[in-house]
Amino acid sequence: MDKPETISAQQLGVLFFTFMTGSSIINIPAPLIGKADNGAILSLLISGAMGMALLGCMLYLHARFPAMSFVEYSRKLIGVWPTIIISVLPLSFMMHMLTAIVLDIGLFMRSSMLRETPIYAFTSLIYMVSALTVRAGLEVMARMFTIIMILVVLFVSSVLLLAMEDYNPGFLVPVMPEGIQPVLNGAFFTFGFPYAEVFLFAMLFHFVRKQSNKQANSGLNRHMFLSLLMNILTLCISTACTIMLFGPLAGIKKYSLYELARTVEVQEIITRIESVIGMSLIAGSYMKTTITLYVLCLYVTHLFKLKDYRTIVMPITLIAFLNTLVGFESDMQWVEIVSIVHPLWDTFAFAVPLLLLTVIAAFRKHTN
Repeated sequence: MDKPETISAQQLGVLFFTFMTGSSIINIPAPLIGKADNGAILSLLISGAMGMALLGCMLYLHARFPAMSFVEYSRKLIGVWPTIIISVLPLSFMMHMLTAIVLDIGLFMRSSMLRETPIYAFTSLIYMVSALTVRAGLEVMARMFTIIMILVVLFVSSVLLLAMEDYNPGFLVPVMPEGIQPVLNGAFFTFGFPYAEVFLFAMLFHFVRKQSNKQANSGLNRHMFLSLLMNILTLCISTACTIMLFGPLAGIKKYSLYELARTVEVQEIITRIESVIGMSLIAGSYMKTTITLYVLCLYVTHLFKLKDYRTIVMPITLIAFLNTLVGFESDMQWVEIVSIVHPLWDTFAFAVPLLLLTVIAAFRKHTN
């Protein structure tokens, strides 16, 4: 099996915040506002609450099986073959996630910065660096990503603060001009990305260093829920700032924070700082790609009882890279996949198996 590694509950909380916030803070506001209008913040609160519920299920299962990953306690609860069957959708969707995250970087760079450069020039580099980071291990990722995420949060916060003089709070009302349906549509979209994706950390809880079971579980629960709350707050703030700056046009700005950064002008000294947001998107997406690739390799390793996840990192990375080249025919088709197919696939791949195992574990506890 994989080489034993341990990290603290605080480090896992940072990784969780990094995974949930890294690319979503750039990618969520514009499409969400396009679907939910001024009710976008309500959509985030609804989908965030659903993400909290999934996280609660994961922590409950971890408390029942503290030394096991999702695959291992699934095998114990429902058997080997049912575990393999229900793993088809999670594995396929994690591969899709890899494609989506990295492809989004390529599409961003081609549409906003380097228009004549082919997408594979960007995606190949991201995959290469992510694969090497995964091979370095979870402990290295936890230490390195803490520093990178601090820089990303500082960059994004600075841009939002510098644009403050151009905000118009009047754009925030009315909150639901077309009723509840757009809000629910936005909640469905944001549940698929990023809140149903909390599932991936069910494969990582057993790496947390144990002191006493009760103390370790309470510390882990606190850090995980705090990280998710911070993520919801961060996305709500970035979405509100986007609405206050662009008003009715907020939903048609593809990379809204990037466009927001282009409007910043302070005394003709601080201008055109959109490259800061571009770097934040690349760094955040790289970190999320790395965590996703690590969990995917770990999942396959535990499912088929391989000796070391590192042996399959490069083959899986190559498959994901090839998928970015042939997985879609046009930018519009990819947008449709992410907006419509992604949330449905995500729900059946992650939420349904997690809820199923939670119910079975609770039922078995009551019958024992």
